[in-house]
Amino acid sequence: MSGATSTLRDRVIDTIKTCYDPEIPVNIWELGLVYEVDVSESGAVGVRMTLTSPACPVAGSLPPEVEEKIREVEGVADVRVEVVWEPTWTPAMMSEAAKLELNML
Repeated sequence: MSGATSTLRDRVIDTIKTCYDPEIPVNIWELGLVYEVDVSESGAVGVRMTLTSPACPVAGSLPPEVEEKIREVEGVADVRVEVVWEPTWTPAMMSEAAKLELNML
């Protein structure tokens, strides 16, 4: 990964950290809902993410919100957000910061 691609990836991740599941006061990055962020030399961004459950009330709105916010990042040429269910999300995927915020430590 080149320096420019790495910097763009960092900016994309910073943007993802502004997205929240409205039922949980922690961003989706710290919740461990984002499994993969790929950034190509051309500025195409691919995100593989999941939700806390298939019945999540924001299943229809959260992935498009993530895509929309990433599109606004300077240097992003295209975005594809894919929702996957494998591996199944568990609270163990949360960062320590998320667990601390939710009083789980």
